[in-house]
Amino acid sequence: MKRLFISLLILIVIGVGAFFWLTRTDGTDGTAPLIVGAPSGANPVARGEYLARAADCTACHTVPGGKPFAGGMAFKLPFGTIYSSNITADPETGIGTWTDDQFVRAVREGVRNDGKHLYPAFPYTSYTELSRSDVLAIKAWLFAQPKVRQANRENDLGFPFNQRWAMAFWNAAFFRSHRFEPDASRPPAWNSGAYLAGALGHCGECHTPRNIGFAVERGNALAGEVVQGWRAYNITADHAHGVGQWSDEALAQYIRTGHADGHASASGPMGEAVEHSLQYLTPEDTSALVSWLRTVPAREGHDPVTVDPKPAAVAASGAWTPGGDTSATAMGQQLFEGACASCHQWDGGGQQTRYASLAGTRGVNDPSGANVTQAILAGVNMRVADNDVYMPAFGHAYSDAEVAALANYVIAHFGGKEGRVTPSEVARRRAL
Repeated sequence: MKRLFISLLILIVIGVGAFFWLTRTDGTDGTAPLIVGAPSGANPVARGEYLARAADCTACHTVPGGKPFAGGMAFKLPFGTIYSSNITADPETGIGTWTDDQFVRAVREGVRNDGKHLYPAFPYTSYTELSRSDVLAIKAWLFAQPKVRQANRENDLGFPFNQRWAMAFWNAAFFRSHRFEPDASRPPAWNSGAYLAGALGHCGECHTPRNIGFAVERGNALAGEVVQGWRAYNITADHAHGVGQWSDEALAQYIRTGHADGHASASGPMGEAVEHSLQYLTPEDTSALVSWLRTVPAREGHDPVTVDPKPAAVAASGAWTPGGDTSATAMGQQLFEGACASCHQWDGGGQQTRYASLAGTRGVNDPSGANVTQAILAGVNMRVADNDVYMPAFGHAYSDAEVAALANYVIAHFGGKEGRVTPSEVARRRAL
């Protein structure tokens, strides 16, 4: 019995030691590579504005139509709903009383000013690479913005997910506190791009598949994932399923404007990233981001999408005349003719705006129809530079069966593939 007790005690000591080792905090300030839009010698508030945009704080902390950074954005997850918090300088409902150290700890370690853990819906798992100087510049800019008195909304999580203390064990398993480390073998621009994509832009949080513990699959980085019902497509260097065949100009165009001719038009969360964040990057920082993207290891990812740039039906169609369709898609074709053809055109070229082009895009080549269905239901509404990019929502006008038929027609006609969208799947997406 005594030997058993000693063995258990040793195991406990080892377990406690391992826990504290795995959850240790990197106490270094960290150093950021050159970010052209936020040079180290610039005014902290001006730097903070650029960095906050690069980190896309608005998309998560501002409800559409709400007051900036007052929180309340809902994130519907498999285990419940999490609401973003008020990050204005209001002393009662925001972060107005937070010290520099408390703010840095929250951003880089995921721990609030009261010592409670944040959920990784807030991407501290990426922000941990930020330098202290950059984090405090963001704080300086946030504190220069109008204060908003708006109480934070309680999360809707069931047991055990509502136990914040348990996040310490999640962190032990999936999170490592660390600062950005430049690769000396790479050019300075590459390191800038890596910092912009990882520490600031947290691209991997949306574009990387997640495991059963809702942590990103490091070995499958940027190979694509579903976020809030939308597919964040593969952005690795894979030529068949990623962006390996895109030119540098096409990648830069997509980052700056949310559209790349013959490749994609942004919508959903990616549209928000372009609207609130990516379009504000300087040309130099955009170029740095592209140079880094070029080196992301090629991965096929889960449920890979292969693009047919000009399937038979598109080749047989003119801008105003359809061709090559089968009777199996008659209902969808009729719906497309009535509501879609005047903007998107039968050959997918798009009229009035390049954002309406469909030919060659991954959304219409995806048999799951995730983004096509979401666009039909919710529409598209974003502002890029001085242009409003708009597509009306049809969710209120069409039944689940009609949305499914329309989505499957778009996939068949413009992607040359058999869509898998069902009325029940449309109904599920309406509830997202």
